[in-house]
Amino acid sequence: QVQLVESGGGLVQAGGSLRLSCAASGSIFSINGPDWYRQAPGKQRELVAAITSGGNTNYADSVKGRFTISRDNAKNTVYLQMNSLKPEDTAVYYCIVDPAFDTWGQGTQVTVSS
Repeated sequence: QVQLVESGGGLVQAGGSLRLSCAASGSIFSINGPDWYRQAPGKQRELVAAITSGGNTNYADSVKGRFTISRDNAKNTVYLQMNSLKPEDTAVYYCIVDPAFDTWGQGTQVTVSS
């Protein structure tokens, strides 16, 4: 199982941008994901963005047009570029390959102030 570490979160004003990184301990070249999830206070964890090994992407309706997921296989890293951030994007963001089998990491906190 590849170990994943999220980073890049922080405090930003509404309309601002952040780029999250998900660094893997091993090669991600041949796997789908890791994907990005988030969990806001009092809410269930939700899928934000997904990426296949071939680079095909899928997004939650709430972030389409604002967030972009990408991968750099040479660096074993998946990114989440978040633009035009809104207060409702405030959450802990996680990356994971298979939520049915893998262990969730610590995540990275994103806070968007109004």
